[in-house]
Amino acid sequence: MSAPLLTLYRRMQRWPAGNWLFSRAVCFKAPYFASIAPRITLLEPGRCEGRIAHRRKVTNHIGTVHAIALCNLAELTAGLMVDASLPKGMRWIPKGMEVQYLAKATGTQHAVATPEQPIVAAEAGYALPVKVQVRDDAGTAVFEARIAMWVSPVKR
Repeated sequence: MSAPLLTLYRRMQRWPAGNWLFSRAVCFKAPYFASIAPRITLLEPGRCEGRIAHRRKVTNHIGTVHAIALCNLAELTAGLMVDASLPKGMRWIPKGMEVQYLAKATGTQHAVATPEQPIVAAEAGYALPVKVQVRDDAGTAVFEARIAMWVSPVKR
């Protein structure tokens, strides 16, 4: 049985503009992410890919994509990946993020989030590190994040 979020994503993939509709639905549920106008391009257990266009609202004073826009993209893709991968009866919350800015971010930015260890059901909570790498259109890595997620059983 797949996670409800993953079920919704798969259902919307059958429709024209399914990625756009799914991305809008995510931003409706979590409005803060609408500030970067993300597009989720792939969601499956253990992997989420998304992108943001380089537009004025995510541009900083030197003309590149703002560092916090990249952080938002990383947190969004990591959270969606974990949510889509969780066994039934488990929940998650981000607890911290370490980031590295590797190059100037210009143009469309493409993020890939993957877990650093298997996501499993457990009787006690556990730390789950998630790696997110962001590349530009040329394939240059411009940003990396390691997001500390806390995965725990749903309280009854």
